[in-house]
This record gives sequence, C-alpha cells and structure tokens, in this order.
Amino acid sequence: MKLNSKVAQKVELTPELIILRIVPDGWALPDFKPGQFAVLGLPGKAERTKYSDPEDNLPKPDKLIKRAYSIASSSENKEYIEFYITLVRSGALTPRLFALNPGDDVFLGPKFTGMFTLDMVDQQSNLIMLSTGTGLAPYMSMIRTVLEPNVSRQIAIAHGARHSWDLGYRSELMTLRSIFNNLHYIPIISRPKDELLHWSGTTGHIQDIWKQREELLPFAVDPQNTHIFLCGNPAMIDDMLVILTEQGYKEHSKRSPGNIHFERYW
Repeated sequence: MKLNSKVAQKVELTPELIILRIVPDGWALPDFKPGQFAVLGLPGKAERTKYSDPEDNLPKPDKLIKRAYSIASSSENKEYIEFYITLVRSGALTPRLFALNPGDDVFLGPKFTGMFTLDMVDQQSNLIMLSTGTGLAPYMSMIRTVLEPNVSRQIAIAHGARHSWDLGYRSELMTLRSIFNNLHYIPIISRPKDELLHWSGTTGHIQDIWKQREELLPFAVDPQNTHIFLCGNPAMIDDMLVILTEQGYKEHSKRSPGNIHFERYW
C-alpha cells in the first residue's frame, strides 16, 4: 500500500510525547467532524525510535502497520491533519511514528470517522471535557473549530497527566483561556513531588477534581444544562461513569440520547 502523505511538522514535547502534522501527497483532505479519528500507518521495515523496547515478533517488512488516532486539528483546516501521540515503547506503530522526521512518508487513511463528536449536543448546553494523556486530542479539534467569543455556552477542559511537562497544548489552552471568557482550562498533575519547580496548580486525578467542580468552575454544573465528555484512561472513564450516573447524568447512545459521551484509549 502506498505511503500517500508526508510529515509536515514534528514537535517533540518530551521523549514520549509528540505532535505530528501530516499533509496529503497529491490528494485533498476529506471533510470531517471535530472529535473524529484517522488512520496512520507505516511498513514493518520502518525505523523505530531509540526509546522503544526491542520487538519480540518482527512484522513483515512490507506489511503496513495501521492504527487509529484522534485528530487534534480544526475540521476547518484543510492544509494538514494534526495528531497528539504518546509513545508505547512495546508497540508496533508508535515507535515507528516517533522516528519520523519532516519530509518522511507516512500512510494516512483517506476516510476519517468516529461518533465522539458534538453532533448530539445542542448549542446552548455547557460542555465539560475531561481527559487524561493524549485523550485531550479530540477536544483540541472541537474547541479549535467551535470556540467563539461572546456566547453564553460555557466550555471547561480538565486535562490530567503525571507531570507538568506531560500537559501538551498547555500554552495554547492558557492563551485561549485569556482570550475567551467562556473557556475554562484546568491542568492537573498527579505527581507534584516530581516537579523541578513548585506546582501551584491543581493536583490529583480527574475523579478527585470532579468533587471540587463548584470551586473550580465559575458556572453551575447540572444534568439539565451540561454535557460531559470523557476521553483517555479507561479506568478514569469507568469511575466517572459511576459517579456521573449517580448524580443524574445519563450515558448517550443512538437509541437513547444522554449527556455523557466517552471514548476509551488503549
């Protein structure tokens, strides 16, 4: 299968976190909805990053290894597709993606898909987006697409990571927070003792922070006017589903609309 795209930019946030911008080579990017995902791929013969573990089972050199990744760029951007990727040291694909450099070839699936979108949320409802790790990616696509000033809808993004240096997009989100008075960003770290400089922000886990929502958010959170999005660690999602259900929120499905939307990573 042809490697139909190229790496336009690679930002190394840490040895285990990168932002990749991919551009199609001779074809146009399709329309997509914020929150959807795309497929990236590389052949088995592609180089692996030095930070990866040795492979126990070597893939066939010409066989394309493919995985789905949430899109972080705005759906209105037709120049490139952006991905926020964490290294799985023992993985088949991410060690190869981490070895890529600008100009290198990569496969990008020509169709983008996924149900983790804002389609079923009315424009008046407030949005609370809870994430861990690279589960932040679909939220970046959402706010980069729909965020606008002087609207009544309130949007809150809570992003949990172990350390401050693992909080990708932190600078952008802090800037957006200063520009848009309806955007609220809460960076959270779970290991403040590891910080080189004192961390004065929020600590703990998403489940703990939810208990402090009335203190952290300047607007009332209620099942009648709020939709909750969960993305990232499956354990966080499972815990939050129990907590939210007990508080009157309802899991969304096609057949039975609700106000809890989630997407598990790994």
